[in-house]
Amino acid sequence: MIRFYNANIMTMAEDCAVQRGELWTDGDQISYIGETPAELPAFEREIDVRGNLLMPSFKNAHTHSAMTFLRSFAEDVPLQTWLFEKVFPYEDRLTAEDVYAFDRLANLEYIASGTTAFFDMYFYPDSTVQAAIECGLRGVLCGSINGSAKDVERLNDQFQKFRKIHPRIGYRLGFHAEYTSDESLHRGVAELAHAEKQPVYTHISETKTEHEECIARHGATPAQYFESIGLWEYGGGGFHGVWFDEADRAVYRRNGLWMVSCPASNAKLASGIAPLKEALSEGVNVALGTDGAASINALDMFREMYLGAVLQKLRHMDAAAIPAAAMLRAATVGSARAMGLHDCDILAEGKQADLIEIDLHAPNLQPTHHIPESLVLNGDRSNVMLTMCAGKILYENGEYFIGVTPEEILADTASRIDRLTG
Repeated sequence: MIRFYNANIMTMAEDCAVQRGELWTDGDQISYIGETPAELPAFEREIDVRGNLLMPSFKNAHTHSAMTFLRSFAEDVPLQTWLFEKVFPYEDRLTAEDVYAFDRLANLEYIASGTTAFFDMYFYPDSTVQAAIECGLRGVLCGSINGSAKDVERLNDQFQKFRKIHPRIGYRLGFHAEYTSDESLHRGVAELAHAEKQPVYTHISETKTEHEECIARHGATPAQYFESIGLWEYGGGGFHGVWFDEADRAVYRRNGLWMVSCPASNAKLASGIAPLKEALSEGVNVALGTDGAASINALDMFREMYLGAVLQKLRHMDAAAIPAAAMLRAATVGSARAMGLHDCDILAEGKQADLIEIDLHAPNLQPTHHIPESLVLNGDRSNVMLTMCAGKILYENGEYFIGVTPEEILADTASRIDRLTG
């Protein structure tokens, strides 16, 4: 058992209220949250939090983790050019061993910035699973097929293989996007979703071009088209949703879908600003993700929260457009639920011990008038002092506890990057 005491605790069970007390973990679960009792059991370790904040860890609800190898490689070009000229040709050179190495690099970044789970869509999923298990993280894989109906069998094979491979690994049905696959694939995925009673996820309405070309092909926006073929019957969601209109958001609300926004990526690639204010006010489920490091450069949920909040102010020319706390919940509770991680969405007794400690004494977080707003608007990754996943401390005071040193990981990736992009 581990005891955290003298803590400010934000459970996020209902809102972002903060309580003073302590939190205990037993194995991979939270066993106690409350005031200090008169009698204490024996603990393996006791940590004086010194008034710092304990809160649910971040869950990154949209990633392509191994794209760390293209970080800062393809800059200042629009998405279609970036994707078809600067990304796809170099991804064709990847091996399973490369993906494992670049996933480990991403995992260092996740852990140090307080992220314990990621929703990953990429090649060589065995490599992603291996890297996540070894580093102590949670990984939810998302199907990444494209093409035609013949590829649906591969999606089913992966679903059956990875859905129960490890307690910290999950799998969700999915495909890359409407514009990289044909109708036979879409209908095939819908049939598989019905057979397995599973949600489906995909990139959706990320750019205006993508959105309008789908209308030209199918006479409907991607969200409405997918609803018409029964893709959403068991839920799911989409990544980006920048060009959603009111009818698209109604599709999401009707089907209980998750709108996973990636504000920084959409801003950098000039894709647009997603209608998050409208989505939240209309009751649409909202989560946050970073996208891959090739498009966003930093796998940093603090930056996503900040931009998610302030870009809505700019979009609506309204400084009160969206509460900062809404972005904090989207990056933690919302993202966990979008990924199906209902056992580690909040801090509560019996939930998984996935939490972080935030240094409230850091200059950028002083004074702490309003903690949720401070985290979103002036917090950054340097404020993360400790990251715990499934009851295991993976990072504390700048040191990793993942069975391998950062230097080893960096040495492994350096030669691979030279080979792939040289």
